[in-house]
Amino acid sequence: MEEGKSSPPSADLTSESSLEHTDQDSNKATPLKKIDVLLKATGDAPIMRKKKWAVEGDKRVGWVADFIRKYLKLESSDNLFLYVNQSFAPAPDQLVRNLYQCFGSDGKLVLHYCRTQAWG
Repeated sequence: MEEGKSSPPSADLTSESSLEHTDQDSNKATPLKKIDVLLKATGDAPIMRKKKWAVEGDKRVGWVADFIRKYLKLESSDNLFLYVNQSFAPAPDQLVRNLYQCFGSDGKLVLHYCRTQAWG
C-alpha cells in the first residue's frame, strides 16, 4: 500500500522534469526530445563552423532561422531562406519535430540555408 502512495508523486515529478530536461525519461520526453539538425550552406551563404545542432522538437523553423541569423551575424534586412532536403521551404511556424518525423533520415534533419532563393 505504501508503494502505491509513493508511485504517483514520482510519476508527477517525472512528467514535470521531462518538460525541463529531455535527458531523463526518454519515453515520456519524446515530444520534447532534442533533434539533431544538420545545417548546410548553399549558394553565397556563409558556412557555419559547427554544422550539427541539437534542437528541441517544439522549436519552430522561425526560431532556427533567427538562430542562424544571430550565429552568422546577419542584419535583419538580409534575406535568409531555409529548405528541407533541397526541395521546399518550410513555413516559419512549422515545428522542427514535425519536419523530422516526415523528412528526417539517419537520425537527423537536414536543413539548407542560403541568402538567395535556391529551390522551391
